[in-house]
Amino acid sequence: MKETIIYLIVAVSSLLLMAYTVHMFVGGLVAEETQKMITIIVLCVAATVMAFLGWDIVRRRTGHR
Repeated sequence: MKETIIYLIVAVSSLLLMAYTVHMFVGGLVAEETQKMITIIVLCVAATVMAFLGWDIVRRRTGHR
């Protein structure tokens, strides 16, 4: 259970850092709507990758290789 809480905290903090990174790279260079769209795309990709990593951890812990 402690692992799950730690993984969730790391996932949320990583997504927040990703959003801030996009803001710092493209903020002011493009229109605000474009920045929001880029942020949404980056966060969806990052969340998908984190979900896959979580699924892989669960799969390995249950004995499936």
